[in-house]
Amino acid sequence: MTMPSTQQVTELLLAWRQGEESALEKLTPLVYEQLRRLAHRYMRGERAAHTLQTTALVNEAYLRLIDGQQVKWQDRAHFFAVSARLMRRILVDWARTRQSQKRGGEPQQVTLDEALMVARGHGEDLLALDEALQKLASVDVRKSQVVEMRYFGGLSVEETAAVLNVSLDTVLRDWRLAKLWLLQELSGGKPDEA
Repeated sequence: MTMPSTQQVTELLLAWRQGEESALEKLTPLVYEQLRRLAHRYMRGERAAHTLQTTALVNEAYLRLIDGQQVKWQDRAHFFAVSARLMRRILVDWARTRQSQKRGGEPQQVTLDEALMVARGHGEDLLALDEALQKLASVDVRKSQVVEMRYFGGLSVEETAAVLNVSLDTVLRDWRLAKLWLLQELSGGKPDEA
């Protein structure tokens, strides 16, 4: 499958934002495969039968995206940055739910898709990373956003720079410093600055 052009996706996002319902119908097949790849990045390292997990994550994120019509879409990169954030939030929420249940929290009724989506053995790492990213955001929001877009969203340096409206060098520097900061944070060290 060929990648849709950035301009084509951007035009459809803008049309959708302006209320053109047919734009969403045209946009869906263009972005679905890339959303699946994004979800697969989140789900890698899970048990071998992860296709349904990936699909469930994409479907949940997609439902939230189409519900968010009030978002002022800038372009394709912005769309995938928002998608990355949504997928991260969905997985973090599920990891928290699993930890709560392990600690005696009230059991919750879930659908089959939801049950298949829950990551096994990865939840604690995801929660630690989420907590570290929140700490990084309190020190330097942009570096946290760069990590989210590059690591979770799979955006290129160029796409990240466009979404954040900064130079390529700034993204590369933020990416390098944020990775070092997170490594120290996750290993129990105390970074001096971001």
